[in-house]
Amino acid sequence: MGGMSDLSVAPVAAHEPPYYAVVFTSVRTPGDHGYDETSERMEERVREVPGFLGMDSARTPGGLGVTVGYFRDPAAIERWRADLEHRAAQERGRDHWYEEYTVHVAKVERSYRFRRAGRQ
Repeated sequence: MGGMSDLSVAPVAAHEPPYYAVVFTSVRTPGDHGYDETSERMEERVREVPGFLGMDSARTPGGLGVTVGYFRDPAAIERWRADLEHRAAQERGRDHWYEEYTVHVAKVERSYRFRRAGRQ
């Protein structure tokens, strides 16, 4: 995998706890059905939510996806959950994009970072 040398790839920085992580784990249906466009739009929308700290996301070749959104407090999570565009995308996801998914919400009580010397 060539991604190991790509310095533009990096996890979300550690933040001062406490904060919250929303872990969305999913298995996609075959085909796009407008998923990529909606996913990009949702990323734009969530970045506008006061209290949103960042997001990490990965998908295995077999189709398992994990996205972790980090939020300052439960109120920020609720603002995102209540966003009308996000709610419409959730409905389309259940109708077209996901075989199944789970959502876990966790309070982060400890956070730290390692970065190899010379990496930017």
